[in-house]
Amino acid sequence: MNTIFRTGLSAFFALMVLAHTAVGAQTRGLPSNDQPVLSVGGRINPNASANSFDLAATKRPRIANGLLRFDLQTLESLPQHKFTTLTPWGDKPIEFSGPLLRDVLAVAGANGHNIRATAINDYRISIPVEDAMRFDVIVATRMNGERMSVRDKGPLFVVYPFDSQAVLKQARYYERSIWQLKSLEVE
Repeated sequence: MNTIFRTGLSAFFALMVLAHTAVGAQTRGLPSNDQPVLSVGGRINPNASANSFDLAATKRPRIANGLLRFDLQTLESLPQHKFTTLTPWGDKPIEFSGPLLRDVLAVAGANGHNIRATAINDYRISIPVEDAMRFDVIVATRMNGERMSVRDKGPLFVVYPFDSQAVLKQARYYERSIWQLKSLEVE
């Protein structure tokens, strides 16, 4: 009986270690609420008052060296939007949520025609500012309701609502959906 008890106890502790490891793996790579995750620079004027929503209820991003720095808490204090769409990177619809790209640009006081978006791995893509105004493009902070780790294409992912309009189901828009976003340069 003593051997059975020890075997059961060993199995219990092994399961606890596995559970702890699984939880750690799920949260690994997630930034804290106040860690900067996005910088916006270039042709910006953060003091401009031409914002399309009430910024009084919004946590202000930090300004340093001419860059506006957003943390997750600041991004999630902006009006949140969500949609579910199929992507070329998955086999089933995914729900994305976060602020609209146009709202992030409004907070920055963006005054340009193009956005140079850069990922953590230095992948770069140009996104016309017109896309942010024409489509409900979001800077996703969550996928299927969960914050995204770097491993899961996070912590930020620019996503177009592909299923909302047939025109969005083209390579040019898929290429502009940059994951692991770290910066936007307004040109």
